[in-house]
Amino acid sequence: MPPTSLSELALLFLRLGSTAFGGPAAHVALMEEEVVRRRGWLTQQQFLDLLSAANLIPGPNSTELAIHIGYERRGWAGLLVAGTCFILPAVFIVMAFAWAYVRFGTLPALAGVLYGVKPVIVAVVAQALWSLGKSALRTWSLRGIAVGALGLGLLGANELLLLFAAGVASGARRWPTLAHKKVPPALLLLVAAVAALALLPALLGLGPGGTPATGAAAPLGLLPLGLAFVKIGSVLYGSGYVLLAFLDADLVQRFHWLSQGQLLDAVVVGQVTPGPVFTTATFVGYVLQGWRGALVATVGIFLPAFLFVGLSLKLVAQLRQSPLAGAFLDGLNAASWALMAAVSLTLARTALLDGPTVALAVVSAVLLLRYKVSSAWLVLGGAALGYGLQQTGLL
Repeated sequence: MPPTSLSELALLFLRLGSTAFGGPAAHVALMEEEVVRRRGWLTQQQFLDLLSAANLIPGPNSTELAIHIGYERRGWAGLLVAGTCFILPAVFIVMAFAWAYVRFGTLPALAGVLYGVKPVIVAVVAQALWSLGKSALRTWSLRGIAVGALGLGLLGANELLLLFAAGVASGARRWPTLAHKKVPPALLLLVAAVAALALLPALLGLGPGGTPATGAAAPLGLLPLGLAFVKIGSVLYGSGYVLLAFLDADLVQRFHWLSQGQLLDAVVVGQVTPGPVFTTATFVGYVLQGWRGALVATVGIFLPAFLFVGLSLKLVAQLRQSPLAGAFLDGLNAASWALMAAVSLTLARTALLDGPTVALAVVSAVLLLRYKVSSAWLVLGGAALGYGLQQTGLL
C-alpha cells in the first residue's frame, strides 16, 4: 500500500478528535474502525502491537496510539501530524468551555449530550473488542491470559504489572519450544526502559505509589505551570481518574493554585468533550493563566507522549522479529484487550441506564455491523438525540 498523504492523515485525526467521545477505550475502537477495517492501513496484528506499546508508556494511551499510527503511515512527519490533529479539536472545544466558565462562572448543561452519546460508544467499543479479539486471542492460552487479566483488572490491579505478568506468562509458555533459548536484546531493553519509567516518579519528586510528596508551594507562573504538567504527563499511567488524583495532589493540595470545585469542573469538561481526557490541562491552564496558560499546560502534558513514542518506535519492530519477544508481545496484546474490556464494562454500567439507552446501543450495533454506518455519524446522532430530549424536558 502506498504511503498515506499528510493531508489524509490530518483530516482523519481532526475528525476523530472532534467526534471521539467516551475516553481511551472508545478512541481505540474508533481508530481501529478507521485504520484497520475501513482503510486497511494496518493489519489487526500491527494495530494490537502499537496498542500494547502505547499501554507500556506513561501518558494518554489513545493519543500515543494516534502518534504511532501516524509514524507507521508517514514517518516522523506523520507522527507529528496525527498526534497534533487528534489533540487540537479538543483543545479548542475545551478552551471555549474555559472561556465561558471564567466569564460566567458556570458550565452549560451537558447531561443530554452524554445521555445520547454513551450508548453509541458502548456499541462502538463492543464492535472493536470483537474485531480485535480475533487477532489478540488466537489461542486458548492467550484467551486464558486475557480472562485472568480481565478479572484482575476489574479488581483494580495495577495496569503495568498486569501487562508485564501477561507478557511473562506468554513468553514462559513459549520458552520450552524454542530451539535457541536466548533472550533478545530488545526484550531486555524493554524491561529496563519500563523499570526506569517506574522509578521516574521518585526522581521527579513523587512519593511511593505515585503520590506527590509534600513540599513548599510554588508561585504561579507559566514556567511552574508548564513544568507541573510535564511531570504529570511523564509519570501518569491509567485513566482519567488517576489524572484527577495527580491534579488534586499537585495543583490543589501542594501548590494551592486551584480549589476542589474548580478541579472537579475541569475534570467534567475533560470527560464530556471529545478527544483526549488530558485536555483537562487546557481548562486548568486557561482558568489559571488565560489562553497562554492553556497552551503551556496543554503542551506540557502532551509533550512527554510524543517523546516516549519516538523513543519506543524501533523497539516494537525488534520485538516482533524474535520468537520469544513476539510471544511476550502476544501476552501484552491479550492483556491490553482485557484492560479495554474492563473499561468497557464500566462504561456500559454508566451508559445503559434505561430502555431508551439500551435500545440506542442495540440500534447502533446493528447499524455498525450490518450496514457499516460510520461511527462518527452515530456519535453525532446520539448527541443530537440526547440534547433534543433534554431540551424537551423528557430527561
